Amino acid sequence: MKQVTEAVPFIAFGGDYNPEQWSEEVWIDDAEKMQKAGVNLVSVAIFSWGVLEREEGVFDFSWLDKVLDILHDHGIGVCLATATASTPAWLSAKYEDVAAIDPNGQPYRFGSRQHYSPNSPTYQKAVKKLVRKLAERYRDHPALKMWHINNEYACHVAECYSSYSKAAFRDWLKDRYETIGNLNDRWGTNFWSQRYNDWEEIDLPVNLATFYNPGQMLDYKRFMNDSLFNLYKIEKEILREVTPDVPVFTNFMYEFKPLDYFDWARELDVVTWDAYPDPRDGIPYSFALQHDLMRSLKQGQPFILMEQVTSHVNWRDINLTKKPGIMRLWSYSTIGHGGDGIMFFQWRQARAGAEKFHGAMIPHSNSEESRAYREVKQLGSELKKLDSLVGARTPAKVAIVFDWENWWAVEMEGKPHNKLDYMEQIKRYYKVFYDRNIAVDFVRAQDDLSPYEMVIAPMLYMIKPGDAENFEQFTDNGGTLVISFFSGIADENDRIHLGGYPAPLRKVLGLRVEEFVPYADEHANTIVYNGRKVKNSTWADIIELEGAAAIAYYENEWYKGKPAATCYRYGSGKSVYIGTNPEAAFLENLLGGLLKEKQIDSPLDAPPDVEVLQRDTDQHKHLIIVNHNDHEVELKLNKGVVYTDLLADEQIENTVRAGALDVKILRF
Repeated sequence: MKQVTEAVPFIAFGGDYNPEQWSEEVWIDDAEKMQKAGVNLVSVAIFSWGVLEREEGVFDFSWLDKVLDILHDHGIGVCLATATASTPAWLSAKYEDVAAIDPNGQPYRFGSRQHYSPNSPTYQKAVKKLVRKLAERYRDHPALKMWHINNEYACHVAECYSSYSKAAFRDWLKDRYETIGNLNDRWGTNFWSQRYNDWEEIDLPVNLATFYNPGQMLDYKRFMNDSLFNLYKIEKEILREVTPDVPVFTNFMYEFKPLDYFDWARELDVVTWDAYPDPRDGIPYSFALQHDLMRSLKQGQPFILMEQVTSHVNWRDINLTKKPGIMRLWSYSTIGHGGDGIMFFQWRQARAGAEKFHGAMIPHSNSEESRAYREVKQLGSELKKLDSLVGARTPAKVAIVFDWENWWAVEMEGKPHNKLDYMEQIKRYYKVFYDRNIAVDFVRAQDDLSPYEMVIAPMLYMIKPGDAENFEQFTDNGGTLVISFFSGIADENDRIHLGGYPAPLRKVLGLRVEEFVPYADEHANTIVYNGRKVKNSTWADIIELEGAAAIAYYENEWYKGKPAATCYRYGSGKSVYIGTNPEAAFLENLLGGLLKEKQIDSPLDAPPDVEVLQRDTDQHKHLIIVNHNDHEVELKLNKGVVYTDLLADEQIENTVRAGALDVKILRF
């Protein structure tokens, strides 16, 4: 199979193209405007099942043939979609079992999108037929660069309660546990007389009188992830058979909880995702986090931003418009964090349908003088200068542990504090590094941690077999491990690790947590660290030392004087435990000190709100400087190094200036 960089050996630039929404005379105009704007790649046919197969077994590819020919004639490659993201009316009308069933037992009706059940054999059969037809017809078309499978899996329907899903869930459980006795043990079914004698007694976790069995609920979430993943693999298998050299992908989403993207990424040739920061939120550091996460899903392989918007979306309460320069600025931030492609939803702003007010590369005016198109054209022209960045990797010495199953488990009901927000904890730690321009990778607890000097594990409630031993090896070999409160509590079935909290981590942390003290919403306390007082909220661990040293303590309450944070020498490294939710100043001070100890620093010193990001190839290093300020900034460059400003095509030394809301890309 071709590498992605062979299929698209340049910074991909373009967007979703929906020619089926327009008459044929518009297609030539589209291609000409794309060519002028520097577009080199578009996704086609994402929601076109209803016009490709107008009735069962009756296919019409004539319009798509023309579109692909026109695009190829204008030098534009195609991510050809499999069109399976939404079923046509005839399929829903003829086969009622295609529809997913909601928690109330009602089928989703036709008229929107993504209403199918992943476990419907009728849907799967129809998908296989359509995908094979597409693959066989376009296998040799020169415009075909990649396959875009389905679209944003589980975006609207992440759970299904149909009879097919119930039967599939039972089969899934049989494969996982082999015997009903093993399942009873793992789910703890002797509690509340939930014990099962037969697989057929097991139902889906829906419409229960009170608390759900946490082991069952966790497995249902795994099952739904696997059910949707199976759909993707069904399509991939056909595409691999017919077009073995064409890369495949599906597009991921922002902070998307239902699907384990680490799991999915194994079956993608390139990670792609859709980002829509809200302009009212200011600098989108949480989207920088997601860029880093997407880059990490395939061990640092660059990703493609498959969707963003030029101006404004249509689905928020108020859809603010990006002011001039912001689209370009955020696009370069994407590239700095590991993006090898900048794509948009969509090419031409729709005339009809639910997304007709969603911004596009070409607005309703169809004018080349529109602000949106002029900014698109500028960006397209600049990206042509960045071929040396394609495939460049991000050197990182810091990793943050991220685990989707942990996310599911820690936020399920029945916890000591039922307002814990896993993603918010991840963000709090990430922001310390973001503000310092320290590159961060995301890893799972079982991954190889040896490339890193520091590993952070915020609220890692679920510890699976081997995780603790991996942390011990990392720390013993000289690494610095930072773990936060409510970590190491339960196993992969949400059963408590016995032996005192956090049982699997006590060895590497040198402590025991006697009990938890959740805080009411309005409550706060004070902790003392290095003689300074800072606020803490949400939670307090009552820590008993077992070799660790207290580095911060609580100032008030009945546990006054007890450790709030600890440090423990383990082998050649050390571990730090933070037993509460401290204000940002504490994390900045503590983590900043740990970075200094490890001599981990940013590529360049920079003023606030300036990103300095590094990407390296075997031939070159690149600095991407993104100035989010409304004023010019100056940065000192490394002495004795001559840099090439790729956008200005000039050499510079000693200092570099970046204008307001502007970028510099330096190669050295």
